[in-house]
Amino acid sequence: MADTENKTDKPAEVDLGSKEQEIYQQRLEKAAKWRDAGFNPFGNGYRPQHQAAEIHAKHSAQSMEELEKAPPTVYDVAGRIVAMRTFGKAAFVKLRDRSGEIQVHMKKDALGDAYEIFKLCDLGDFIAATGPVFRTKTGELSLSVTKFTPLTKSLRPLPEKWHGLTDVEIRYRQRYLDLVSNPDVKQTFMKRNKLVRFIREFLDDRDFIEVETPMMHPLVSGAAARPFTTHHNALDIDLYMRIAPELYLKRLVVGGIERVYEINRNFRNEGISTRHNPEFTMLEFYQAYATYEDLMDLTEEMLSGAAKAVTGDTKVAYQGHTLDFGKGWKRIPMAEAIREAVGGALTDKDMSDPDRLRHELLKTTHAEAERRAVETMNHGELVGALFEHHVEHAIVHPTFITHYPTAVSPLARRNDKNPEITDRFELFVAGREIANAFSELNDPLDQKERFQGQLEAKQRGQQETMDYDEDYIRALEHGMPPTAGEGIGIDRVAMLFTDAPSIRDVILFPLLKPLSK
Repeated sequence: MADTENKTDKPAEVDLGSKEQEIYQQRLEKAAKWRDAGFNPFGNGYRPQHQAAEIHAKHSAQSMEELEKAPPTVYDVAGRIVAMRTFGKAAFVKLRDRSGEIQVHMKKDALGDAYEIFKLCDLGDFIAATGPVFRTKTGELSLSVTKFTPLTKSLRPLPEKWHGLTDVEIRYRQRYLDLVSNPDVKQTFMKRNKLVRFIREFLDDRDFIEVETPMMHPLVSGAAARPFTTHHNALDIDLYMRIAPELYLKRLVVGGIERVYEINRNFRNEGISTRHNPEFTMLEFYQAYATYEDLMDLTEEMLSGAAKAVTGDTKVAYQGHTLDFGKGWKRIPMAEAIREAVGGALTDKDMSDPDRLRHELLKTTHAEAERRAVETMNHGELVGALFEHHVEHAIVHPTFITHYPTAVSPLARRNDKNPEITDRFELFVAGREIANAFSELNDPLDQKERFQGQLEAKQRGQQETMDYDEDYIRALEHGMPPTAGEGIGIDRVAMLFTDAPSIRDVILFPLLKPLSK
């Protein structure tokens, strides 16, 4: 039990600037006066009976005269003070709750002694107000307060009203202030929530089962990426934060859950940028007795429906472009997309010649370390690198890039007509990858060779490779039905649907470099 014998009411020093320190102390004194008047400045238990949006919806069509003639309707609301205009013995206060904002009118004549308590309120405080609805002379719907209750004292001031919170660094580090100061930010995350709910309903309606699989893996698996490492003390083993849930979800398909999905976090120990956060949300789903072509149809239907559900239209404004999520997305093999991008520089014959592709790639590769990496690439890796360099950034509207090289698709099924490519696609929108999908490799012998290839790539110095998963091979040897699977980056889709330039704008608490002491 903590020692309470020597506890005092003296507040600890707070690290603030001189002006803020003065405000902080003034608010502490006001909080003490609330307490002296019988109100706990950090209490609990108040339950408002109404919300701002409810009041506006019920009375939005009524004029000042109609409200005055109608029997008075009394409402009880609670929220944060976000604006306040005082006039000596009266004040207009704007309260914000989870549904919106409502103006309340405080008058000494109506509140009596309680008005003195109200005068101790500041921007940022939480209060409760009860009273009938009316319209002011300017026509604003308001409550004429007959009862007032202080709820929570805000000791620190909010950002200045007219300047708001514009410092991007502070917005990400102190998201709570960002949400208070910038109402549009809340709408961004409401849209993100709507996106996730739509996806769940879409898949549930098609008999998919939502599951949860491990977040800590004994092997690096599921995707080619660098992992975060942790340690389990009791078992004395190293574990890896999951890169992707793929191999666990496909084990479930082997076990008979033929349509399965998971929406959860993945972790990749990579750089941070406007498109990458080391911790991100992924939808991954698998469907037995389906091919990658079936998933293109499903993805197009799901995301076009999501666009309309979230934004109200299948045409979405994003960073100066109008993205068309309506049906009929372009589908093009990777090799053909590269040839289109470079014009006549590469022929069909050139695309099958590693030396020719290496020469083409080296023409635009100047850093010595990158040139050495190009020299060690096999044919499939060269094709993938050329696509990233010439094509990916130029794609604007939703486009399926198909038939990836087998060398860069260690878990995808080989194409029956050409074993050097796979039955795989990635979806690109606005110059970035949104989804990755393929007909699953269910041949355990081929999968063994692919895993071995990943080990050889690691020996050549590649850092983004997968481990050999013996238990997954064992699962395939028990038999996995013909299956197709896909992963979709929820954060990146949310960026598109909210016109967000950075992935940090759609993640409530993105990873940031720690502030220096």
